[in-house]
Amino acid sequence: MTATQVDEESPLLRPQHAKPKRTPLPVFQLFIVLVLQLAEPLTSQVIYPFTPQLMRDIGVTHGDETKVGYYVGLMQSLFFLTQACTVLHWSRLSDRVGRKPVILLGLCGLSLSMYCFGLSKTFWGLVMSRALNGALNGNIGVIKSMMAEMTDSTNIAQAYAYMPISWSTGAVLGPIIGGALSRPAEQFPDLFGNSEFLKEYPYFLPCAIPATFSAIAWVVTYLYLKETARNTTSIHDKEKALPLRSLLIPKVVIAGGNYAMLSLLDISFRAIQPVFLSTPVELGGLALPPPTIGKILSAYGIINGLFQIFFFARINNTWGSRYTFIVGIASSFPVFACYPIMSHLVKTQGVGPMVWTVLAIQIFLSIIISLSYGAIFIYIAAASPNRASLGATNGICQMSVSVFRAIGPAAANSLFSMSLKENLMGGYFVYYVLIATTGVSLVVASLLPRAL
Repeated sequence: MTATQVDEESPLLRPQHAKPKRTPLPVFQLFIVLVLQLAEPLTSQVIYPFTPQLMRDIGVTHGDETKVGYYVGLMQSLFFLTQACTVLHWSRLSDRVGRKPVILLGLCGLSLSMYCFGLSKTFWGLVMSRALNGALNGNIGVIKSMMAEMTDSTNIAQAYAYMPISWSTGAVLGPIIGGALSRPAEQFPDLFGNSEFLKEYPYFLPCAIPATFSAIAWVVTYLYLKETARNTTSIHDKEKALPLRSLLIPKVVIAGGNYAMLSLLDISFRAIQPVFLSTPVELGGLALPPPTIGKILSAYGIINGLFQIFFFARINNTWGSRYTFIVGIASSFPVFACYPIMSHLVKTQGVGPMVWTVLAIQIFLSIIISLSYGAIFIYIAAASPNRASLGATNGICQMSVSVFRAIGPAAANSLFSMSLKENLMGGYFVYYVLIATTGVSLVVASLLPRAL
């Protein structure tokens, strides 16, 4: 094999023996990509504050509070379940036709499905809207491919340090929009009290804002985003996209497996959080209203975004991607342990200063989990056999992640409901399961290679 040939075992990011000069980032294109990425967390996070109340309003729980978590988890999982069925297709398609056309189609899907969600008045209408949201959106894997293609080994950590800007901004704005603008005719009678439409569709306004943002993002993408994938008809055969079977090499499987386990832990925590916060005090929750829940989730988004921007690249360059990832996974132990501690405190002392202190500690520790995302993204980019297969590599990893993200909310919230209804281990059974899952994730993390 010649020095210029690239086969399926050749790393995409070659190890650097001498510290090279950092390549400047393409600032404007990176900014556009971050704006595009904002569409997904915004559309997913906006429903979190009001979904528990929405399930009550449509009558699917029949007044049984212990069933709220089950239906909320099902609604959260639907997006990822349908995304798992299509994301690999979209990612492989982007290797052939380019990243930009696939992103444009995904933005259309996000916008259309969110308008439909806001107009749905039945459980099955919500199900269809949420499923459409996931099935038509393959942008998350394609955007990661674009970021890897516009960077190299000298600046990829810096670029991925900016990725939490989008997710954190979505985590800030989404809950604020969802909490503040749900049921607007009741919350703001002077402004919306005369609107029969918003009385008929009380959750349309918070859904319409991210839907409209996705439509605007479509225009920005069409006009200004530059294609990063090379024309596959003009490159050497050795650099063309490899068949799917050739991508299932150990580096890709290990990186994808760790990404999936990280996502399972993270989304299980995020799924339980709003349900726990809204659960009545007598059942061990905090009984907080949607606006307060929105403020709490937004506070996390602000702190997490700032922390990732200013510290991720420095931490990753100092500790290395492997140790950074493992530390993030290990922080899940105290994060999940905070739930039964708060539950015990609220049952014995009410929602007092101690409960708020533990909640603040939990939010801070959950920020450390997010460090693992940037680290594993670097592993995935390095695992791709060549740049022409980067989209498919991200698609494989994203498919496994979508499966686990589909399982996570439904399983976690169902366990949450079952733990309360059956009083399993004092109502804390779900937390013991999640702590055990964290232990399994650490074992999987130990398989990551020490060098990229």
